[in-house]
Amino acid sequence: MAIEIERKFLVKTDAWRNLASGEVYRQGYMSTDNGLTVRVRVVGDRGYLTIKGPSFGNSRSEYEYPIPVKDAQEMLNSLCTSPLIEKTRYKIYDGDFVWEVDEFAGDNQGLIVAEVELNDENQTVELPDWIGEEVSHDKRYTNSNLARNPWKNWSSV
Repeated sequence: MAIEIERKFLVKTDAWRNLASGEVYRQGYMSTDNGLTVRVRVVGDRGYLTIKGPSFGNSRSEYEYPIPVKDAQEMLNSLCTSPLIEKTRYKIYDGDFVWEVDEFAGDNQGLIVAEVELNDENQTVELPDWIGEEVSHDKRYTNSNLARNPWKNWSSV
């Protein structure tokens, strides 16, 4: 079984910006019921279908498969709920860790979140200076929830 273990944080400064270049992501959700999600994603000229299980702490099962980009674009346009998630992802290499910084656009414009994947739940990670509040257990910040309840609709953050 493929397991994803990650921690998620808000980004508090722009100090990360000169550390990486970004790639545009466009993704949508076909299902988000009972803690299970089925996601379609287009990254550049690549398409992916991802199935994720329910979360247990910072872990969840994850299965991702490459699919033809044309199929992914058709699924985004016809099978996924609106709004779609639009973001630019930056990968920042810091020692043994890769930070993925997502700068959202569209209905989530202004939100910037950083994630780091871990090998196990108890692994410690030194946080860069530009990392802010941890939001790993705040489900509002999952991409599937941001598709249902975009950041622009939140009354206070």
